[in-house]
Amino acid sequence: MSLNSKREVQCPRCSQFTEVTVWDSVTVRDSADLKRDLLSGKINMFRCPSCSYSALMPDPMLYHDEDRKLMISFSPCADDDVKRRLYENVVKTSEKSGELKKLEGYNLRFVTDYNELLEKILIFDNDLSDKTVEVIKLMILSQDADKADNRVCRFGKCENGVMEFMIYDSKEAMTYTSSVPSETYDAVNAGLRESGVKPYSFGWEIVDASYAARLLTGFNG
Repeated sequence: MSLNSKREVQCPRCSQFTEVTVWDSVTVRDSADLKRDLLSGKINMFRCPSCSYSALMPDPMLYHDEDRKLMISFSPCADDDVKRRLYENVVKTSEKSGELKKLEGYNLRFVTDYNELLEKILIFDNDLSDKTVEVIKLMILSQDADKADNRVCRFGKCENGVMEFMIYDSKEAMTYTSSVPSETYDAVNAGLRESGVKPYSFGWEIVDASYAARLLTGFNG
């Protein structure tokens, strides 16, 4: 069930108070419209009607897609140490509650970046593995290794046998696109499966660039 609450929020720019609907959870099966709003950046976003200031609300949210057996725990955070503590708390809470027994065969993901949340949803909507996609993203960034530290690569779409990725370079303030044939995805995915990478989770996971780097150095997740 999708759950929300109402909150009066004071704009940090003009100080006007505005009522905001904060979604604590989005369940796709009974809230398809909410999923569309989430993908279009309308969920848990504060927008001041007076001065047009906008910002993401700092509230956690649980995304649940029963049909795709996908659950994403989203906790907005930019600090790595805080991220680790939040992740550990989610893991401990799940273990104590026994909920993992009800989520067999699920992919369970923990993310702290809003764009990463949207990307995960798009990846699974395209019936792709985010673990494989993360490896391909590293492969794309390695083509310009000297610029990789300044770049963020995101999955965009998959059409007509081609996967499209968006690459943002913070130093150049430019966005680029990179196309990868689906055959490349199939080959990388098969290789990961042969190495022991499972197509589902046994617990909550952080699947990002660091995870993909560990896969490439021999770690099986």
